[in-house]
Amino acid sequence: MSVPQNVEKAHEAKAVELGAAGRGVWLVKVPKYLSEKWKKAPASCEVGQMKITRSKFPGKKPDVVFSLDESLAKAGPGETACPREHRMVLTGLGNQNLVIFSETPVMVKSESSTGVVSEVASERLGIEGKVIQRADCRPEADNNYLKLKRLQLEARNKPQREVKQLDTVVHNYKPIPANFNTKDKSKEVAKRQRAEKEQVMDLLFKAFEKHQYYNVKDLVNITKQPITYLKEILKEICVYNMKAPHRNMWELKPEYRHYKDGEQAT
Repeated sequence: MSVPQNVEKAHEAKAVELGAAGRGVWLVKVPKYLSEKWKKAPASCEVGQMKITRSKFPGKKPDVVFSLDESLAKAGPGETACPREHRMVLTGLGNQNLVIFSETPVMVKSESSTGVVSEVASERLGIEGKVIQRADCRPEADNNYLKLKRLQLEARNKPQREVKQLDTVVHNYKPIPANFNTKDKSKEVAKRQRAEKEQVMDLLFKAFEKHQYYNVKDLVNITKQPITYLKEILKEICVYNMKAPHRNMWELKPEYRHYKDGEQAT
């Protein structure tokens, strides 16, 4: 059984940078709008400041407040202002031992068996630090935050489809298949135009010389006449059978038949 190549690549041994393995880091859960603000911020921009106030009472957790930079908190195009002040609710790690890994794309030199040196894309793996504190970033419930939550709730509950009143007349056109031929259609319509009654009767008599019974669909194809007009003529010279074995079929009236009753047309 062969092992997929991508599985082998995922489990192959790789070098890991351990220079920052002893550094203590915080694992913080932040609101979605706050992470989006950080992603849009320039690389050299200061996204905010953290203020840590230690408690005077022993054993009590410090008070930690994060203040978002004023320029990022302002409402951008199509956005609403978000709260600046956020309080960190600290939680313990329990028995967990967490570290932060990073993957950085880099170009490394590779030498082939023929001695040709080339650069190939690779990833640098490293440990950025050990988690020493977990926290939940919660915004202060000010007017900006309440407005932001209201807009998010309205967007979430907005129906996917709405009824829109039209101010102008909309012209609806029946879809036409790709293989539709307007010339053939016009010829077919022309063939369905009413002919003289005597001509239609002659076509019917010639048809009934060949067969004794016909359904109306076959007679429409033979005479090329509108079905309503054809039925009017059929009622004058034919009988409509309601019983088996020739149910729903037309037959000439006795006075128009060229064969005797009980005989079959050839």
